[in-house]
Amino acid sequence: MIPLLAYRDNSCDPRKCTMKKLERAGMVRLFSRLSAIPRTSLILDPTAEQALSPADREKTRTITALDCSWEVLDTDQVRSWRFKRALPYLLAANPVNFGRPFRLTSIEAMAAALVILGEKSQAEEILAKVSWGIRFLQLNEEPLAAYAGAQDSQEIIAIQGEFL
Repeated sequence: MIPLLAYRDNSCDPRKCTMKKLERAGMVRLFSRLSAIPRTSLILDPTAEQALSPADREKTRTITALDCSWEVLDTDQVRSWRFKRALPYLLAANPVNFGRPFRLTSIEAMAAALVILGEKSQAEEILAKVSWGIRFLQLNEEPLAAYAGAQDSQEIIAIQGEFL
């Protein structure tokens, strides 16, 4: 089990926020300042140059989602982070962006990272907190299985090409 963290800037409706739901369930710890997040945490950053792969599992102590508006995020602070990874091609299952690639909610991003890092049961557990959560795993079953079986980031990028 990997501890889950999230930076949250309160830009979304707290009643619909997937990270707030996980916080209420005791499954994620929320931070309102990026500087408060442990520097050893894996940051899920769609602008990262390297894709998340199973090779990152040994180094992963915690996973941090950036649950915020990307328009107002201090990208300089995120850019300086050493351990950040982008997720490969996946389809959103959330009601707002259903079927759209790369438009994942924070809970979908965390679940994808957990599956890729070999923690599928933890992914299922967090996704059970939203009505459409398990649909995310069903919709992305084939690519997630392929990504979870990859050796490294380069192989993830090659596999991703099969699903684009």
